[in-house]
Amino acid sequence: MIEVTGLKKSFGPKQVLRGVSASVEDGKVLSIIGGSGSGKSTFIKCVMRLHQPDAGSIKVHGRETIGYRSEVELADLRRQFGYLFQEGALFDSLSVAENVAFGLQYLTDIPQTRYRAVARDMLALVGLQNVEDLRPSELSGGMKKRVALARALAPGPKCMLYDEPTSGLDPIMSDIINDLILDLKRKTGVTSIVITHDMKSAFKISDTIVMLHEGNFLLTGKPDDFRASADPRVRQFVDGSANGPIKMKLRDLD
Repeated sequence: MIEVTGLKKSFGPKQVLRGVSASVEDGKVLSIIGGSGSGKSTFIKCVMRLHQPDAGSIKVHGRETIGYRSEVELADLRRQFGYLFQEGALFDSLSVAENVAFGLQYLTDIPQTRYRAVARDMLALVGLQNVEDLRPSELSGGMKKRVALARALAPGPKCMLYDEPTSGLDPIMSDIINDLILDLKRKTGVTSIVITHDMKSAFKISDTIVMLHEGNFLLTGKPDDFRASADPRVRQFVDGSANGPIKMKLRDLD
């Protein structure tokens, strides 16, 4: 579905992406791992054109999107994507049903009379029932993640972008989210790009994993390729070790 070639992106003098290339097939899961501040979020924001790339090629279903400039073209491109924000980004002043239905008026032709039914169906898809009238403040962290996912899925995206879907969750809830991502893949055939620091999650959900380091992809492969890698940088990240060639600066931990 998505083919990225030679993607470059800088912010002022800081070169974040130095010509990276990756692809993800229809219905598959691509996970992007790497240290904090390595450019993972920049990559997916370039893919859906929230950031304008400096150079390279981004093809979605074979169509080059780098040249898109008009708001009409960009809006059409972005309608193909659903985005799960790291913290969920639910609207506190809206009910669960209103949160899930929020994008329908902007991204679909579904009549307003159907919004609640669509919200109920999407919530059931992510394993939630009888929560339509609750407020986000009444939900647990895992429930908020699932409501946010239902909202992203409601307009019917062809590709889901997940920004740290298991961040802030306990191990059991993290695995529930992993199973949910796989279940959605089976039921809907949605293509997924996942940003994660969670290697257990990456190994479970991914068809392909790429590791981003200093603006380049160190390794692209299957989960077993990462388990077997002898590259000390890959090994350090996969093992979660403070000792190794990757040195974190205090400012990277902010």
